[in-house]
Amino acid sequence: MSSWRADLPASVVVALVALPLCLGVALASGAPLFSGVIAGIVGGIVVGLLSKSPLSVSGPAAGLTVIVFEAIQRAPSYPVFLTAVVLAGVLQLAFSFTKAGILSEFVPSSVITGMLAAIGIILILKQIPHLVGYDADFEGSFEFTTADGANTLSTVWNSLTGSLTPGAVLIGIVCLAFLFTWDSIRPKEGPLRFVPGPLVVVLIGVFGNMLLGAVKPDWQLGATHLVQVPIADGVTGFINLFTFPDFGAITTAVVWTTALTLAIVASLESLLSVKAVDELDPQRRTTDKNWELMAQGGGNIVSGLIGGLPVTSVIVRSSANVDSGAQSKLSTILHGAWLLLSVALIPFLLNLIPLSALAAVLIATGYKLAKPKLFVERFKQGWTQFVPFVVTIVAILFTDLLIGIVIGLVVGFVFVIARNFRTAITFARDDDNCLIRARRNLYFIHKYELQKELARVPDNCHLMIDLSSTSYVDLDNVDIINAFIKGAAYRGIDVSVRGDVAEKTASLIQAPKYGVLFS
Repeated sequence: MSSWRADLPASVVVALVALPLCLGVALASGAPLFSGVIAGIVGGIVVGLLSKSPLSVSGPAAGLTVIVFEAIQRAPSYPVFLTAVVLAGVLQLAFSFTKAGILSEFVPSSVITGMLAAIGIILILKQIPHLVGYDADFEGSFEFTTADGANTLSTVWNSLTGSLTPGAVLIGIVCLAFLFTWDSIRPKEGPLRFVPGPLVVVLIGVFGNMLLGAVKPDWQLGATHLVQVPIADGVTGFINLFTFPDFGAITTAVVWTTALTLAIVASLESLLSVKAVDELDPQRRTTDKNWELMAQGGGNIVSGLIGGLPVTSVIVRSSANVDSGAQSKLSTILHGAWLLLSVALIPFLLNLIPLSALAAVLIATGYKLAKPKLFVERFKQGWTQFVPFVVTIVAILFTDLLIGIVIGLVVGFVFVIARNFRTAITFARDDDNCLIRARRNLYFIHKYELQKELARVPDNCHLMIDLSSTSYVDLDNVDIINAFIKGAAYRGIDVSVRGDVAEKTASLIQAPKYGVLFS
């Protein structure tokens, strides 16, 4: 595969970013910490192999934490919950066969870009506390209000006005400064041109913390400010970290309700994430959404079978993948392999990585998703694009990812309908000659406008209905035209219809004895 030179370093960066997020999502979900790592491994290797998306990265999703937490609490045991995860994967396969993936194509682009910008802003706000050593909130949180009653903004305020951790602040600022200058100073030739900034930042964080231990020990970061991967006691201990589902509970109501909920929400999040990643792809490749549902379903079946959380396509990891220069899904697959090898062989080395260094990586990724230029571009496109864009951002910021997307979709569809309510039909009259012209395709929402213009046609005249600018006329509008033609003979009105669509629709016209129908 010719892209391996770009995919290999990108996969390492994605694995480093994904690791604390996997652990954080598991912690927030009330599941064993290793279950999040399992989901990350499966999302990389299994979904990566099955998916046709070149850049999307799957794993445990922050958007599912509330659902998963409540499901685990309701289930008699964690193995029973895993049964629901497996069934959710089976349901996603069924969604794929019914072509449900096409629904994502109806999401307005303003909502997709709003979702990306909101995630970028959330990344910045959520990672500022970790950058300065305030690690009270778990990694991967996207909710505005946290379990302890605080919220995103108050946590940022508390982290900046409270007792800062000097070592974390120093490492975080140095790493952040490096990331924002690396693209401009990176050599254009030689092997260093393939080295992504985030990988260098992790090394800066690890060796910087060691240096602090040597020159200023009281500033050196302790375990609470570092990545904390579970360390198994030998091969047997590592195998024991995996859990298997209890299929004896497959007939219980709690398993099926949980499976259906997970399948619907995980599918929605995956489809929106994949569509968003397609927007970020420099090559603008398009992913088969129905095939993606199949890939996600396969991933959830495998994850549930070996003790992992449900997986979805995740925009944060996918954005880091794009940002690191990945070119194919090899990066996604390799990132899963690195997660597996690292937690199995070198977990003690992973536990040397400062959270503040990873926070710098995510803040830089967030900035690229929510650059000020993006807001200016949407504003120039007009209110019909800018308002849904901003509403989506605000809604996601002050609720959570899924609720915010739903609110953005509602507002986006309102503007789509409003745009289609603009005048689509014109009426003109010259003595006894009348013209009704459709300026574009006629849909169900144009029924009232068509009826209103037909009502202006006087008796004893010739009416031309011009459909030459249309390629589609909704059958409800065809019925309205039919009804008018049927009554036209009794009013002395001679009706003719022009346009290619008229010929295509002529077979649907009935009762030709009432006058000229489509000619």
